[in-house]
Amino acid sequence: MKAKISVEKNNVIDKIDRRIYGSFIEHLGRAVYNGIYEPTHKCADELGFRRDVIDLVKSLNVPIVRYPGGNFVSGYNWEDGTGPRHLRPKKLELAWFSVETNEVGVDEFQEWAKRAGTDVMMAVNLGTRGPDEARALVEYCNLETDTYYANMRRKNGFDKPFGFKVWCLGNEMDGWWQICHKTAEEYGRAATEAAKVMKWVDPSIELVACGSADANMPTFGEWERTVLDHTYDYVDYLSLHCYFGNYDGDTKNFLARVEEMDRFIKTTSDICDEIKSKKNSDKTVNLSFDEWNVWYRTKDEEKKAEKWQYAPHLLEEKYNFEDAILVGCMLMSLQNNCDRVKIGCIAQLVNVIAPIMTEEGADAWVQTIFYPYFYASLYGNGKALKVGIDCPSYKSKEGWDVPYVYSSVIDNEESGELVLFLANRSLECDIELVLSVDGYESLTPIEHIMLYHDDLNAQNTKDVQNVKPKNVKIDSLNATLKKHSWNMIRLKY
Repeated sequence: MKAKISVEKNNVIDKIDRRIYGSFIEHLGRAVYNGIYEPTHKCADELGFRRDVIDLVKSLNVPIVRYPGGNFVSGYNWEDGTGPRHLRPKKLELAWFSVETNEVGVDEFQEWAKRAGTDVMMAVNLGTRGPDEARALVEYCNLETDTYYANMRRKNGFDKPFGFKVWCLGNEMDGWWQICHKTAEEYGRAATEAAKVMKWVDPSIELVACGSADANMPTFGEWERTVLDHTYDYVDYLSLHCYFGNYDGDTKNFLARVEEMDRFIKTTSDICDEIKSKKNSDKTVNLSFDEWNVWYRTKDEEKKAEKWQYAPHLLEEKYNFEDAILVGCMLMSLQNNCDRVKIGCIAQLVNVIAPIMTEEGADAWVQTIFYPYFYASLYGNGKALKVGIDCPSYKSKEGWDVPYVYSSVIDNEESGELVLFLANRSLECDIELVLSVDGYESLTPIEHIMLYHDDLNAQNTKDVQNVKPKNVKIDSLNATLKKHSWNMIRLKY
């Protein structure tokens, strides 16, 4: 099988905002406790954070991490995670039916973020709470004024503000599972009033309004229109969430699901522009794809778990090789839609549906999906180019024509590199790739990285890295994409 990839130097989608390579840590399962935080571990620092986990996060060069949720945030009192630890309350946590000790809160997490070399995307509770608590949290985190909440931060040992710039106005408020779920009208009003006072406290912040929890919600579309009708003048981004799973074992259809992600982004962008036109606004509301991943094996795990445990093993998805291919494609989708998607958060970062796993008292290790995330974050920076793909295709169950090759191409002017990310979705055939470029005088191959395993169900474990990247010899602009593989090709110009 043959495929041709065509790019033109001046045919640019947009410059990639590095925040599309963000992630997410929620107070869920072992993401925080016995994940990033394990004070008795041999690698723990003086605050109890695992240095081995920090090193892995730093290796990914994660630009921003959404915190503290997620469903968790809709029942969270942020004050519980501040001040002296011995005075903090233990509480029943109703989103995941666990015990929350509040050993880690905003005070500690902002310090963890600094040590991990990332920024914080802070979420406020618009479930059980509202605008008053949200504006107080902004003051606590961001202001230097001689006022109550700024002084409360100082009393807790933090003279300088944390300086969080991106804030989520709640989480998945259209979902029946959400604590204090709201209608679009109810949420639109609450988010508008919270946004107003939050920006009055700190005009420099950027705000993310809740879009639909996923594209299959029965209210998708109308939810976005109603929420934006209320919030458009006050928010900067609308959120999107999606998770994919291979429930029926049909790998070809599973790998085609990224086409659904593309459609979700484009439809939501069109709705944003529809409201922009309706309001005759000069402002463009962009997108924050702040939850995405493969997640299905452990989807209902929390329903079976014993209630009111501390740091229970929840949603610890064991990723295989085909999951890594789709995650690589989803990253390409974010790159190819970088004109509208400015923030992205793979959900989540540690232990909970995550690329990084830990063993209590033992080592940290990486799952299969770590690798496409690693290479995209490190090398997928610059201008995304429009990609022409000429290759055979197959039909998905939805009737879509799905090209066997899925790709994104990035022009990194800073390093003088053209970077191609490519997936071969054929389960039977290698593909001979021909690259056609316009506007580049000469291109010299640097490296071809391939992620491949004969067994699509191969997994990594704490003991064995069955799926890991390999260097493939490359000496021209043409390359071979092995059957069912993910690839990165770097070319110097």
